[in-house]
Amino acid sequence: MKVTEYFEKANGQTLISFEVLPPLKGGSMKAIFDTLDPLMEFKPPFIDVTYHREEFIYKMRKSGYYEKTAIRKRPGTVGICAAIMHRYGVDAVPHLLCGGFTKTDTENALVDLNFLNINNVLALRGDARKFDGKFIPEEDGHAYALDLVKQIEDMNNGKYLHSDVENGTPTEFCIGVAGYPEKHFESPNMDFDLMHTKAKVDAGADYIVTQMFFDNRKFFDYVERCRAVGIDVPIVPGLKPITKRYQLSSLPRIFHTDLPEDLVNAVQNAKDKEGRRQAGIEWCIQQSKELKEAGVPCLHYYTMGDSDTIRSIVEKVY
Repeated sequence: MKVTEYFEKANGQTLISFEVLPPLKGGSMKAIFDTLDPLMEFKPPFIDVTYHREEFIYKMRKSGYYEKTAIRKRPGTVGICAAIMHRYGVDAVPHLLCGGFTKTDTENALVDLNFLNINNVLALRGDARKFDGKFIPEEDGHAYALDLVKQIEDMNNGKYLHSDVENGTPTEFCIGVAGYPEKHFESPNMDFDLMHTKAKVDAGADYIVTQMFFDNRKFFDYVERCRAVGIDVPIVPGLKPITKRYQLSSLPRIFHTDLPEDLVNAVQNAKDKEGRRQAGIEWCIQQSKELKEAGVPCLHYYTMGDSDTIRSIVEKVY
């Protein structure tokens, strides 16, 4: 079933979904199942699986020179989606990136997903690689999520890349895209950011999942501004609890989000590690309750492999 169909079927009730990371290369599905098994009692209708493009490392050769080598630290997104659907009987939503894909690679990935009866995707540009100063698309790849959305929508209309594909079978992908309550860090202002988000919706995106945020006022303002410019698709808040002191600096640096003063003080003033974890959990519980009371279509939790923390939050909200 499509993600948006779950929203419609819920008749205004707030659903719940989780997002998981593929294990590091060499790991097993046990890590995924260990994360999800304790959370399945909350009956998520769908689960997101992230995708991670290749990175480069530099290996010293015997000659003394360094060789640039591509690696995939977290492969397996499509296989994990299939395993999740088989084990739990819920829909999986693979993330599909511009980075690391040519247009042909994208089409082939979508064909594979379609054959597996996976009909939901989250279309993202993706981040720049670690040693790149900016995002660099593949040759003959997409530079923007908008173009990725257009390609997926073309396939939904039976239009494939190559002219020798006649009478192509239309796919039925439900397309999610990212939203940024505090704007994308590369956007000069929120109006510019919303213009690009609306372009993705106009091109065929069916719903929006937001970047993590810690101040609900920013989410509510974001939704209001989206509606004002004609973005009428469901907007799902993405949530992650702070559980460690170092996240007070790492999350703003990596995800470009502000942290409310009360949250920072609560974490800083906690007596020990467990106290800091509980401060972050309590903040996320209150965030979740307020969002649920406001009637958001779904609460989307970034698990980061920490099912104990997410479970302690969700059981107080649902």
